[in-house]
Amino acid sequence: MKYISTRLLVNDFPTCFRFYRDVMGFNPTFGKEEDVYAYFDTGGGMTGIELFVRQYMADVVGRANTPVAADAPDRGMMSFQVDSADESYKELQGKGVTFITEPTDRADWGVRAAHFRDPDGNLLEIYQSLNAQPDQRVEEGSNAV
Repeated sequence: MKYISTRLLVNDFPTCFRFYRDVMGFNPTFGKEEDVYAYFDTGGGMTGIELFVRQYMADVVGRANTPVAADAPDRGMMSFQVDSADESYKELQGKGVTFITEPTDRADWGVRAAHFRDPDGNLLEIYQSLNAQPDQRVEEGSNAV
């Protein structure tokens, strides 16, 4: 078994597409803004982020008649390592991102992190390692934030 991507099921596909392309800086390798599915290379081509219209996925799995949203705590979060949480925070703010938390040292996590949401409400985190050694999960040459 091999993990390849995270698929976000979204209500507003065009807005989310532009967010992951224009704000987060990920390259869409499949799909366009007017489509219902897209794949974004997150750097290195090994794993990526997929967007898919939420209602279409509900139709596929036979749950078309269930609510597509619920008033509940977050059930997941995507985390992105950056060189500097403070610089990325300012860069994303300049692109219109509203943050939930400012860059904060989380010594018990070993990171400096800030949190925000994409246009569909998915929780996102940018973080930098507080350790001397960088996180090995990030490949060099990534074009993302």
